Amino acid sequence: MDSPLTPSAAWLPPIAITGPTASGKTAAALRLAQVLPIEIISVDSTLVYRRMNIGSAKPSSAERDAVVHHLIDIRDPFESYNAAEFLKDATVLVSEISQRGKWPVFVGGTMLYLQCLTKGIDEMPAVDLGVRAEVTARAAQVGWAVMHQQLQALDPVTAARLPPSDAQRIGRALEVVLGTGQTLSSLQTGRNRAIPGVLEEARIISLEPTERSVLHLRIAARLTAMLDAGFLAEALQLHLDPTLSPDMPAMRSVGYRQAFEVLTELTRQGHSPNPLLAKDRTAFFAHWHEPAAAATRQLAKRQLTWLRAMKLRHIVAMESQDAAQQVCDLALALTNPHSKL
Repeated sequence: MDSPLTPSAAWLPPIAITGPTASGKTAAALRLAQVLPIEIISVDSTLVYRRMNIGSAKPSSAERDAVVHHLIDIRDPFESYNAAEFLKDATVLVSEISQRGKWPVFVGGTMLYLQCLTKGIDEMPAVDLGVRAEVTARAAQVGWAVMHQQLQALDPVTAARLPPSDAQRIGRALEVVLGTGQTLSSLQTGRNRAIPGVLEEARIISLEPTERSVLHLRIAARLTAMLDAGFLAEALQLHLDPTLSPDMPAMRSVGYRQAFEVLTELTRQGHSPNPLLAKDRTAFFAHWHEPAAAATRQLAKRQLTWLRAMKLRHIVAMESQDAAQQVCDLALALTNPHSKL
């Protein structure tokens, strides 16, 4: 199929391919790259981290050779990366990609990032490292459920939209109110966006399940495939790194968080799994798989909740055998100025 895009048509605004975890976003994007001159901007808060490849389902070297990917492997796991940084980086990339005569395509399922792309973001106060240390230390003592209760007393609006398990965002909200005296909800008004959005909601293509059970089966299969691909060795290397702790944003990613918990308990028991031994992989899998699967299912549920609020998105049934082609067809329609989409 001939591409409808040429360097002179690089004014086309970006689109996004999104959906819950394990819905087939990468496959659809790679199919699109076969028919359109695109560059991919990752919308994934875990893919930014180096050394976190298997557990994040990071595109392979071959896939990244087939089409240019951005915002992958740009931070070490001990470093932070937030939504404001993402939107700034994405804004620059959209301009640069367009200037190269390519079409910028956002791909990924970090819904906070996707929302920033469509709505922009408010300017947030700088992090007070002293306050952050106090919040982290307190959470280590009492747990994040108690910290969520504290947030309810200080900023009930923000607390109401965060589950007690969302340590990263609870911690950030507490840092803001304790460090500035202002609630996060009062700062996130949407009236004066410090960084505007770069993506129209009507240009979002979302791969979603018609049957939740199919997604759950895919999640379980992906976790099994991760272990077969060497996830235990990857997790062990991270767990043994003295620069990393389970409270860091990278280590709170689904799959990695559960691996840290299992490996910490095994270490406490005096056992260090050997990824070369089948019995150790089996033992790790037995303790890790179901907690990781449950957390991934909850992540997918939250992602779908975010997506349902995006009323103008175009939905493709992820179970369809031709789902990737349907995404391509929609993307081609979005390049047509006379399209009614």
